[in-house]
Amino acid sequence: MRFYAQTPARRNRQVLVDLIAVALIAVAVWAALVVRDTIMLLAEPGRRVESSGDRLAEGLGNAGEAASGVPLIGGVLKKPLESAADAGAGIADAGVSLQETVTQVADVVTTALIVIPVFFVLLLWLPPRLLWIRRSSTLRRLAEAPGGADLLALRALTGPPRALAKLPVPPGGWADAWRQGDREAIADLSAVALKHIGLRP
Repeated sequence: MRFYAQTPARRNRQVLVDLIAVALIAVAVWAALVVRDTIMLLAEPGRRVESSGDRLAEGLGNAGEAASGVPLIGGVLKKPLESAADAGAGIADAGVSLQETVTQVADVVTTALIVIPVFFVLLLWLPPRLLWIRRSSTLRRLAEAPGGADLLALRALTGPPRALAKLPVPPGGWADAWRQGDREAIADLSAVALKHIGLRP
């Protein structure tokens, strides 16, 4: 199995297209990660809210513990401080929830920004590439099979006429030479068919 053509012009085009496809995929991934980092900046307020809520809950909890030691009214003072500490914990939970939401949005957007462009790049690049590999393998096997040169010559006769224009026309024309089994003409025609797809005889 051959992945690249043997003729320089077609091989250079294939390598260039492959490099462009890889570069487009790399740019899509890089851009998606940049967008993700930008979205994750929105989680910073959530981190601050979480930190502030934790400090508030801790401070009010400590104040409630200290207030419980006050004679006679310690129990009365402790309850509102504990309620306020619970509210502080709720604020911290809201900050955590905001961070989780931002992370989920960032993950979904990043995945979409990677998958969609990569899908289209592969859709435009991979089928023609695989088709060329399959055709080149088929033609190479045909060239090596008994009577394959005759079939390749017929393929050249029915292909684009500009490929034959570069060769000197044998007496009676290419079709007549092929019908008469002229080995030299058949070899030239089969070489044209192979060269058309980027292979050498």
